[in-house]
Amino acid sequence: MSAEPAGLSDQPAAAAATDVRTGWGRTAPHEHSTRAREATAGWGKPADQNEEKPDISKPPESPLSDASAEKAMQGSDTDLDVEDPGKAFAGVMGAELYLEACRLMEVVPVSHFAQNLTKPYINLNHHGLGPKGVKAIAIALVSNATVTHLELEDNHILAEGAKCIAEMLRENCSLRELNISNNHLDTEGAEAIASLLLENASYLHTLQLSGNSFGEEAASCLADALMSNYQVKELDLSHNEFSEKGGQLLGQMLAVNTTLEILDLSWNHLRRKGTVAFGTGLKGNAALKILNLSWNSIGNEGAQAIAEALKVNSVLIHLDISNNQINNEGAKKICKGLKVNGTLKVLKMANNLLTVEGATELVGSVRKNPNSVMEEINISNVLVNETFIKLLELAYQTRPELDVIYGEVEGCVSKIPKQHPNAMKVIQKYLNEHNLRLWDFFRKIDKDGNMKIPVSAFRRAMMQQSNIQLDRVQIAELVRKLDQNQTGIVDYSHLKEQKSAQKPVKEEMEEKV
Repeated sequence: MSAEPAGLSDQPAAAAATDVRTGWGRTAPHEHSTRAREATAGWGKPADQNEEKPDISKPPESPLSDASAEKAMQGSDTDLDVEDPGKAFAGVMGAELYLEACRLMEVVPVSHFAQNLTKPYINLNHHGLGPKGVKAIAIALVSNATVTHLELEDNHILAEGAKCIAEMLRENCSLRELNISNNHLDTEGAEAIASLLLENASYLHTLQLSGNSFGEEAASCLADALMSNYQVKELDLSHNEFSEKGGQLLGQMLAVNTTLEILDLSWNHLRRKGTVAFGTGLKGNAALKILNLSWNSIGNEGAQAIAEALKVNSVLIHLDISNNQINNEGAKKICKGLKVNGTLKVLKMANNLLTVEGATELVGSVRKNPNSVMEEINISNVLVNETFIKLLELAYQTRPELDVIYGEVEGCVSKIPKQHPNAMKVIQKYLNEHNLRLWDFFRKIDKDGNMKIPVSAFRRAMMQQSNIQLDRVQIAELVRKLDQNQTGIVDYSHLKEQKSAQKPVKEEMEEKV
């Protein structure tokens, strides 16, 4: 093997920089430095046999070379803000490699990235990286085995940056979650990502591509890729420009995809015809669990297509069709699907054109379906009446886990709302009287014993408590406190340590109040 280029042999970072096209991350460390410059020159550009190759016998002059490198490490959030750079990166090849890549690309290193390359999560949203900055990051991540979740939203990386990310992902074996939303990727960037997905060449299972100006051409290449992709489980394509044709293409994809579980298409332009085609694909899908179609102007015609899919689909559990110009007629169509569906748990229909008539139909369809597992219906903008409230109480008697979120009650707007005792304090009083701990209380409710209770199961258990009398308003407030991030789970695992420390019940409860 030939000697290493002068000027790079004493750079520890160069030991891991290789060209992803020729086996990055697979070459012996001492062979890497000879191709460090090739890595930055070759990505994102078509090969040109006649292009004059740069002389790599000497390192390029750069504001980060030699003594000035230390100066670049001092100052703001966008440079390496460490007291002793040599000590901070001693023995950490990932950070050293990143510094070398930045030097070659002539960009200022991002301290947060360099200092967290040994951690699983790195957030670089809104850092103004640009194509060159993200190229340096891609070089550093080719053989990285620790970072599993990378956030790169709003960095203006463009299609060129997307190509570098795609090349890196072909070699990287650790990244599982990637966010490159709002980066002006356009069709060319979509094609680079689609090529990666088509070949199943990465280990990504979560991919966020929101707000990248994807239109029909992007929809076509992404749909084709996802037809054969078996890796991606969660995909965010919201805030793009998919229209009716895009809905048709993605619907065809959905009919054959067997892996995708979460899909966000909110804030697109699928409209009626696009949703009809999409609904056809949803009928035969056997994998998708969560679907967001809000803000797509699907109207009653789109609602009809969704209803037809709900009649036969046995997998979908969460559906968001808020803000879609659906009126009572469309709601009645949805009800036809709800009357026979046995899997949907959450239906969000807020900010449509419903009145109390449509709201009554929705609750009635769930109540009459013995196989329904509905846990939440959100019609938060609908003004209801006392007749609706009575119907809801009847539904609650047989379905205590159900939560219907509605607007004001007609004729009761001006009334002073009923004051409810703090639910936590009510529970605290009971526990004190019976010499019990909060841990004991949750363990009794938790049938699986995994310290994580689904909100629906928690709501049902609280409604059925005979010793602690709480109404639905109190339980709803309790759920909001215990599940502040709206994960759908009441996680009480942190109480295990408190139990071991024998923390007084009063102190435990005060922390929750």
